[in-house]
Amino acid sequence: MTKLSTANRAQLKTVSVATISTVLFKRGLRNQFIQDVRPLSASPKPMVGEAFTLRFIPAREDLNPIAVFQNPEHPQRKAIEDCPPGAVLVIDSRKDARAASAGDILVTRLMVRGAAGIVTDGGFRDSPEIAALDFPAYHNRPAVPTNLVHHQAIDINVPIGCGDAPVFPGDVLVGDAEGVIVIPAHLADEIAAEAIEMTAYEDFVIEEVRKGRSIIGLYPATNDKTRADFAAWRKANGR
Repeated sequence: MTKLSTANRAQLKTVSVATISTVLFKRGLRNQFIQDVRPLSASPKPMVGEAFTLRFIPAREDLNPIAVFQNPEHPQRKAIEDCPPGAVLVIDSRKDARAASAGDILVTRLMVRGAAGIVTDGGFRDSPEIAALDFPAYHNRPAVPTNLVHHQAIDINVPIGCGDAPVFPGDVLVGDAEGVIVIPAHLADEIAAEAIEMTAYEDFVIEEVRKGRSIIGLYPATNDKTRADFAAWRKANGR
């Protein structure tokens, strides 16, 4: 797994998913936002970490009785125990929230082990308890039935689709109050650096707009005065 540097992890916690999506779009990457997932917490803390994946397929009833949970090698259980500290467990539930991808016991175990968060394009059971944890968790909607009803955990740490976004092991996931985006691992350094620059400029712009300044020539910066004003703002604000 590609290791995200401490500096980049810290940088990515200060930029928005929306800003990152624009930086990725400039590179032709249009499908990196995970569709239809939202944070369980009303005020989620920033989530940044490398992807560790779990894939479900439609359940075949004769292979998916409740007794499968007794197997220590069951992929769902192994994913919880094998997800590295600092990583995000990303679950491909085929955008099917009829049955739970996990519940509060498994999510709590993941938190205690030091993971950075959990994301599914399905749903979680025990969602009020998960929402109360100090742990980033994203899903489509609450789902009470056990995953065995509709999902069969089939493998871990393989390329998956989550909410229509491609996720490869080691890709960097960033989550905020709006949702989750996937940064290809080899682009993480440059995306973080450019997103920091874009965030500084957008902070300058919003201050100017609040003062009554027109967006013409300001957003985007298309004249020399705007560039000079921004340079002065950066110097004054240490940005």
